[in-house]
Amino acid sequence: MTPDPIKPSIELNILEVPAAEPAAQVLVLMHGWGANAQDVAGLADYLPLPKTHMFFPNGPFAHPMNPVGRMWYGFPPSYDFRSPPIFEGQADLQQSRQLLLDWLENLPAQTGIPLEKTILGGFSQGGAMALDIGPRLPLAGMMILSGYVHLKRLQNAVTQRPVLVVHGRQDTVVPLVLAQSTRSQLETQGLSVDYQEFDMGHEISLPALQKVGGFCQAQR
Repeated sequence: MTPDPIKPSIELNILEVPAAEPAAQVLVLMHGWGANAQDVAGLADYLPLPKTHMFFPNGPFAHPMNPVGRMWYGFPPSYDFRSPPIFEGQADLQQSRQLLLDWLENLPAQTGIPLEKTILGGFSQGGAMALDIGPRLPLAGMMILSGYVHLKRLQNAVTQRPVLVVHGRQDTVVPLVLAQSTRSQLETQGLSVDYQEFDMGHEISLPALQKVGGFCQAQR
């Protein structure tokens, strides 16, 4: 599966992988800090989802250390994930949030598929963005891959939806305890959480990717 060239959608750059068969579902997957849309678009070949129209947004901000990397917002110097979240008031986070919300709310007009048939997910910082934006939309499901909550308090989800939370036991970037906290916060809202730990670091291993594919198929 070869992604279409990056093209603008509002002010975001998006990689798009059309469904191989008539689409019944949309998957939006966001990359982590310092990666880009091409990185996560490479996962499409490993997801047997012929009826899923996939979109991979690029973070709107250039990464300070990787010339081809993008980010959704910056980290303060020497930030420690064991510290309480401090991002809520950051202008770059607020801008990314609004860009993504505007684009997602208009996406059904482009695809003909409602948000109720759309899964929103992300890896690492992309997972944090999914936890920020996802509860505000009537989605089919959410996927948090090696992610974390970057708000002091999660928004209450506007509709019920299943959530997949996947994390590596050997993750030295985003501590495992943050995935466990994410699960607790989601379950407190009464959401159905499929929580799975894998023997991996800060990555998406093949077994984790198989879990992602199965979750998407179950929501179709």
